[in-house]
Amino acid sequence: MPDESVKVAVRVRPFNQREKDRQAKLIIKMQGQMTTITNPETPNEEPKSFSFDYSYWSHDGFQEQSDGVLVPAGGSNYASQRRVFENLGQGVLDNAFEGYNCSLFAYGQTGSGKSYSMVGYGNNKGIVPITCDEMFKTMDKNTDPNKRFEVTFSMLEIYNEQVRDLLSKDNPKGGLNVRQNPKLGYFYVENLKRVPVGSYAEIEKRTDQGTASRTVASTNMNATSSRAHTVVTITFDQIIKNESGSETKKSSVMNLVDLAGSERADSTGATGDRLKEGANINKSLSALGNVISALADLSMGTKKKIMVPYRDSVLTKLLQNALGGNSKTIMIAALSPADINYDETLSTLRYADRAKKIKNKAVVNENPLDKLIRELKEENEKLKRAMESGGMVMQEGAGLSPEELEKMRKQMEEDIRAQLMANQAMLAENDQSWDDKLAEARTETEKIETGGADSKRKSKEPYLINLNEDPMLSGVICHFLKNSGETTVGRKDASPVPDICLSGLSIQKQHAVIFNNKGVIEIESVSGSGSKTKINGLPLTGRKALCHKDRILFGSNHMYVLMNPLKPETADSSLPKEITWEFAQKEIAQVKGFATGSAGLSKEQQIVQEQVLEILPMVSEVNAVSEELNKQKSFEVVLISAAAQEGGDITQSNASKVTVKMKNLLNGNTWLWERGKFITRRYLIQELYQKFLDGEDVSHIPKEQDPFWEPTEDVLIGTSNLFLQSLSYCLDFEDTLNISDYKGQEEGHVKVKLEPCDPKGKPIDEEAFVDDPRELLNKPYNFKLTIENANIHKSRFSKGILVKYSVKNNGKVEEVKTPTVKNTLTPTFNHSKVISIPKLKQENLDFFESGCITLSMYGIQEDTLPDPKLLKLNTRELRQMENMENSQAHASGRRGTMFGNEIASDTSHLKTEVVLLQRKYERLQQKERRMQQICEEWSKKPAEEKQFEPFYRAVSAAANSTGTRLKTRVQMLNQMLKLQKTVALPSYKDKSSPVLQGQKYVRQMAMEKSSVIEEKEESQGDQDSFGSVDLAPYMNPGTEDSLNRSKGFTQNGKRTTLLSDINSKREVIKPARNAISEYSANKKAPTSNGKRPSSAENNKTESSACVLQ
Repeated sequence: MPDESVKVAVRVRPFNQREKDRQAKLIIKMQGQMTTITNPETPNEEPKSFSFDYSYWSHDGFQEQSDGVLVPAGGSNYASQRRVFENLGQGVLDNAFEGYNCSLFAYGQTGSGKSYSMVGYGNNKGIVPITCDEMFKTMDKNTDPNKRFEVTFSMLEIYNEQVRDLLSKDNPKGGLNVRQNPKLGYFYVENLKRVPVGSYAEIEKRTDQGTASRTVASTNMNATSSRAHTVVTITFDQIIKNESGSETKKSSVMNLVDLAGSERADSTGATGDRLKEGANINKSLSALGNVISALADLSMGTKKKIMVPYRDSVLTKLLQNALGGNSKTIMIAALSPADINYDETLSTLRYADRAKKIKNKAVVNENPLDKLIRELKEENEKLKRAMESGGMVMQEGAGLSPEELEKMRKQMEEDIRAQLMANQAMLAENDQSWDDKLAEARTETEKIETGGADSKRKSKEPYLINLNEDPMLSGVICHFLKNSGETTVGRKDASPVPDICLSGLSIQKQHAVIFNNKGVIEIESVSGSGSKTKINGLPLTGRKALCHKDRILFGSNHMYVLMNPLKPETADSSLPKEITWEFAQKEIAQVKGFATGSAGLSKEQQIVQEQVLEILPMVSEVNAVSEELNKQKSFEVVLISAAAQEGGDITQSNASKVTVKMKNLLNGNTWLWERGKFITRRYLIQELYQKFLDGEDVSHIPKEQDPFWEPTEDVLIGTSNLFLQSLSYCLDFEDTLNISDYKGQEEGHVKVKLEPCDPKGKPIDEEAFVDDPRELLNKPYNFKLTIENANIHKSRFSKGILVKYSVKNNGKVEEVKTPTVKNTLTPTFNHSKVISIPKLKQENLDFFESGCITLSMYGIQEDTLPDPKLLKLNTRELRQMENMENSQAHASGRRGTMFGNEIASDTSHLKTEVVLLQRKYERLQQKERRMQQICEEWSKKPAEEKQFEPFYRAVSAAANSTGTRLKTRVQMLNQMLKLQKTVALPSYKDKSSPVLQGQKYVRQMAMEKSSVIEEKEESQGDQDSFGSVDLAPYMNPGTEDSLNRSKGFTQNGKRTTLLSDINSKREVIKPARNAISEYSANKKAPTSNGKRPSSAENNKTESSACVLQ
């Protein structure tokens, strides 16, 4: 048969509720076989286009029938489950009857709709169940007496490179072995259970059994199902008897693969983690990508010699036939339609585009049955002889050491023995009739059915139903409560054995007791067991009554919903119709203080919220493992605002990031892990815990391999935001700033100075002050940042302290750090840095006005010996002690949330504004004194010398001076000269006290400048929280936080007084301002004498102003 390309289809799902709440934008379009994707960041760019065998539009255009089945609405191009089967599944079925091997695998990121296409939900059956159903319907139509069918079913899961048989209760430690057939070359799973099935109903029951097995395993280990691959294998044999009476076997192997979530490894941000390479999170998918790339290159002939790396992972070994081998293969790629998933969706499209280039060579698998049996027996004889001769290792082992030869010999013996046993098992199967094997399997299937949950009982008896992160695994496990009396919950190794046996993290032997008194349900933890149970997110203390639909969390992972058909009216009316895993996790997050509503949140805030909700249960799980393995570490979620990050830019609201803080409970050392690094470590911690459950001694592993161990590193004590507003006016700024940690708690102070200077760092004259920052544009600008000293509160940071910050110097971002000062909590740095701007632009002024330089204070950490008293405590006791200390700190008024230092940032910004306003106010006072001095001098002149025009020019020049010796504005002076001739100003000769009138006018002129400043302040709006990300939406509102925030804003009374003082004088100068406005409105009208001031007069005026100044 000629080569045949892998068929590739893509399918886009509807928006999920989370994306609807976020008001996500659609980025996928489909027309015929063409699929296009638009980059939401650059919507004007040409969309990227891809062509596939099928492009299925399942985003909208559907309607729901009475039975729940989704069908296309009139005139829409909606692709229903049935249409997908007819295009893809029917082909698999037809090929199977022809004797070809078939493979169908679904690829895409978690939540993109892979499982819906493969398995389906409710009455919307997916490709796998429809294919199996149609297969048995076709078999039932067979009327040929010389043809019979034999179907076997197997189901396995690949997680962390280990294979688990989902149809068997007994899986060996480390999973089942994957072997290679030495004759045929293909890989197979040793001792995998293959169950004979005779109907679709039996396949359905076995699928439910496998799904339940996945659920139990994922709950016990908390192994995220999105990281596991599920492989269903259906072997379909057709035994055909010919006229001579001999039988021919036509065999087809159908592999139906639901791959793990395809999240890119680098998207989680786990870069730089020393243990990243040791994690197998995406190893299988990475290997699959490499295999697809190699096969695509091979098919296109771009490279002559290509080694296809099938052996790199368990998954690629088992899919060797499906990819580039003897199989007809179909790939369906599931796409997310939302803009937030652009990168992952584009990656999926590229992956699928690569896969369609692969070519397979499928052949009909048809052989005489007696020939197959004869070949099996011959192969067995060869294997026995090889065993006796040691596998001929000695002849081929030239150049190997004796140890390597021995290892090779043992490995070969093991492979040969395994193959021999597999062949003998196949021969034994042939000795037993198919009907006998099917009868045995059906007996076992019936037992599974009777052991399952009974729908009739669910309408009459209270029961617990499980919740799982994977919707496919929710509602799979059901525990009925006793009709009256006590139902005990605990581990199976307890005595007596509990009624509900659970295992996994934080599950005690005797965990809890559930009481049922005629439908009145109550629950209580077993006294003295130290068990952890939560009801609706709240820790269980004492005995508590349970209502219908209450959520119960046993230990760290076992989440159940109580369903009480006897008392359905007890359910909270505000609960949704269906309780989901996401709802239960949000509830736990709310109890911990996190707000979970999305109303009013920006896109960036919603992303952060989702990450917090995702990571909270992981942190609880890792804390539970730490307690169980006694690792003396605790973990907590930390959300760091942009202002609190090293080199953070407070003007970027999307810069908040979710991190996890690990703390050594013995010596107080801490580490901040980025979200991606923590997810990788959590995966390795799960691996370690599984080894512990398998009976391995994990207490003495090398620290370099311990995911709980981390070498000491500099710890971020806190940050200070140095605001730059004073630079806009060429003013220096000197202050002592608070150092605040990510919780907004004060950790110390740092004294800094900011001053304009020349390129060599010499401070410029104070008279360089400007009223309008725009005067600085397009000129060189230099300023010097000096960090003088600091004062740190906590003694554990005395080992060494330094400051890090980043600045843009000469157009390049420069990372700067001070020398490390050791053995003191009051370090003196005397660090200076000159920052040069070759040509000041508007963006620089904008940064001066609203930006800041974030000073990050770091402390040196060392592995110190802990307090001997602490060594006597286990991890649980250490965590309890820490929680008590935190509770006391919270009660004493310290900010107890885990969110960034917006209050500290606000205070620092306000303080900068106060200093700047004070400096402006001082300049205004200087002007006022100068003008009063002019008035005094004028009043002492003889009456004949009291000329008003020179006096007026001198006062105006002083009022409008920028403080620069070499330059003074004269626009206002010229306006006032004209104003004198068009507006009737008071005649001082007619007044009894011209000095008083002059002084009054001078004060008016001074306050005019004040009003301009105040107007500028008002035009910017309320800037009190500018530059600090508002993290309040992430937290539930609390009285204490509100009071703290109010206190932070009212502490700066000095600023309020200054603004009030300046504002109160605005009324005094209204007449002058109105007069100027009137003049400006009529400035085109000719003056009384019809002349304009000459350039000579202007020069004379400027000269006079300089003298006066």
